[in-house]
Amino acid sequence: MVRKKNDKAIGAGFVPQEFLREGEDEYRFRNAGDLSRSYRALSAREVEILVRNGNCADDWNAILVAEGFNPERVERCTFHGKIRIGALEEGYLEYHDLKLPIGIRDSVIISSDIGDNVAIRNLGYLAFYIIENEVILMSIEEMVTTNHAKFGNGIVMEGEDPNVRIRLEIGNENGKRAIYPFDGMLSADAYLWSRFRDNQSLIQAFEAMTDAAFEHRRGTYGRIGTGSVIKSCRILKDIKVGEGAYIKGANKLKNLTVNSSAEYPSQIGEGVELVNGIIGYGCHLFYGVKAVRFILANHSNLKYGARLINSYLGENSTISCCEVLNALIFPGHEQHHNNSFLCAATVLGQSNIAAGATIGSNHNSRGPDGELFAGRGFWPALATSLKHNSKFASYTLLAKGAYPAELHIPLPFTLVSNNETKGRIEMMPGYWFRYNMYALARNSWKYGVRDKRKDPDQKIEFDFLAPDTAEEMRKALSLLEIWAGLYIDNIIISSDDNIKTSLLDYTFAFHPLPEIPPVLRPIAARGSAWFEIQKEAADEIPVPAYGIEKSKRDTIIIRAFTGRRWYREMILLYGVEQLAAFCSRHGFSLSDGIAVLEKKAAGVQTVWHNIGGQLISDAQMRKLQSDIVSGDIDSWHGLHQRYREQGISYPDEKAAHAFSLFRTFHSGPIEDALDRAVEIRELIARNTRQSREKDYQNNFRKMAYASQEEMYAVLGTIKDDSFIKSIEEKAVSFRKELRRLKKGISVTDNIE
Repeated sequence: MVRKKNDKAIGAGFVPQEFLREGEDEYRFRNAGDLSRSYRALSAREVEILVRNGNCADDWNAILVAEGFNPERVERCTFHGKIRIGALEEGYLEYHDLKLPIGIRDSVIISSDIGDNVAIRNLGYLAFYIIENEVILMSIEEMVTTNHAKFGNGIVMEGEDPNVRIRLEIGNENGKRAIYPFDGMLSADAYLWSRFRDNQSLIQAFEAMTDAAFEHRRGTYGRIGTGSVIKSCRILKDIKVGEGAYIKGANKLKNLTVNSSAEYPSQIGEGVELVNGIIGYGCHLFYGVKAVRFILANHSNLKYGARLINSYLGENSTISCCEVLNALIFPGHEQHHNNSFLCAATVLGQSNIAAGATIGSNHNSRGPDGELFAGRGFWPALATSLKHNSKFASYTLLAKGAYPAELHIPLPFTLVSNNETKGRIEMMPGYWFRYNMYALARNSWKYGVRDKRKDPDQKIEFDFLAPDTAEEMRKALSLLEIWAGLYIDNIIISSDDNIKTSLLDYTFAFHPLPEIPPVLRPIAARGSAWFEIQKEAADEIPVPAYGIEKSKRDTIIIRAFTGRRWYREMILLYGVEQLAAFCSRHGFSLSDGIAVLEKKAAGVQTVWHNIGGQLISDAQMRKLQSDIVSGDIDSWHGLHQRYREQGISYPDEKAAHAFSLFRTFHSGPIEDALDRAVEIRELIARNTRQSREKDYQNNFRKMAYASQEEMYAVLGTIKDDSFIKSIEEKAVSFRKELRRLKKGISVTDNIE
């Protein structure tokens, strides 16, 4: 309802009297950050010049200025309330092709602080903001801060109804995994808060830590950081912007923190509408993006009409065109297509969602409460549709298809196909190793290269060989052998409740189990022996799998022997690489390194958690949660420091885990294992090159070019591929390093 009041009330009463304590006024927070600056009242001459230039104020005495203020550079403005203005010197500010004279012109300014040498032009309404130095503000219809501004943080201000609190309902549409967003939230924070919902003490601790981290009293002003540029925007309300940000053509920005710095500037572009969000450093949001209730972590992007709602997008990720709802996405996510849809999902990063992918059907449930959980490296192909609930091991590749029922894929590095002709699911374990090593190795390489974080709180694991994937391969080997044993014994699991229950419990266990259940051990032993006898011949036999799809259709393992062999080879390589790295890191000889790792391996963890791209053991996870509940960790800063500490200890823990797993599968002479590891690393280099060479040899690829020269001009040549060179150089250096270790040569000595 429109109400008529006195002119002098426009800039006054920002904080209602009931929220002020004795001796306080509405400027208490505004003044707290300006203790070193000296201001004075306007002189009569300055007032005369301001009036002559078409300016007006409800009280000229309420306008204070700093040394260097020039009234000639203020024209046709209206001032209400307490105004403070810094120096306005001769000159102009330039940003790209925009050049604006320093000064304030054609604007309405209400109870705000304006820094030195700003260029402000055509502000229809600026109220309750602190504008820092050398800021450009041009053609903005409305820019206002309310006395209860939260700047995107999920807090409740004094006197507010708790129901106004902003929550991110990630991972599930029913809101039961909801978290309170806050500036500085990491992927790991969101994961811990959203996943362990059975630990109510932990959830309450997170809520308390968030509430304690922010001011709840009313009266904080919005802020635009030094060197920022905002132009041609409509409505900006309750936003806080860091240094060096560039915002142009936005329709509506409300209740936001936009982190930005001179080193990592953030940018917001045309047609964007953002409400209730946190934007990290170095982020870019352009061309019609819509985001509501969201966090965009550092160095991530929303582009070309993307819609992000009730979601957390991790570092170094890009979403273009498509729609993402109620999702928690770890670092390194790519989704670029207008007709892709992701809903109610937790995706553990280094992932790519293709065009036409529809991941979010809750219509097979009695309520909108289904979920999808995907390990890192998740890659559904074009026009893939999935149903909730579904779960995927790391580096699952889904072939194009409409998958009619829920899926559980426990085998990592697997190609999954929906064979509609034969009416069955087909899985090819180890597909990435055999047929697309270039893409797999390049993924690990590119995420590390593209990681723009400096001095990060979390150590993100980019290598495809790591504790999480190694444990998944351990479990996959057991499942392959159990399934093979059931096949050769012609056991129908539906006729034996004990076997069926044990197998399904083992298959569906949230974490890999340290041991195969007793009833399944002899079956697995027979399956293992069958693989050793049949070898490549076993690849010709489709081995039935169980617990894969919620349907009565068959599930078949294709080329089971090759998948099993690749898993074992990669575990060997993982163990040897980490052994070599451990020796190099500590200056150990091979025998000393083995002796130390033998001791460490005695208590090694077999369950690992991916928290925001960082891997921690189950023991660390339990200790982390216990310390949060007990109050030993009582702040987000303290928790982030713990992440850092765990990141420092991680390489040696990884080495101990790798060596323990290596010893489980390889009991022969260590020298033989070292030689085989070199062969595997060189095989990876060859497969990487061969995977890429297919693009140059396939006639259907070549037919787009009139000549080989044109193809090379467009694609480059294999010789120009720096990534392939790096993989081949890694194989060479790995061979040299293992020769050095085998001969007991110091790591500081050269060896050819």
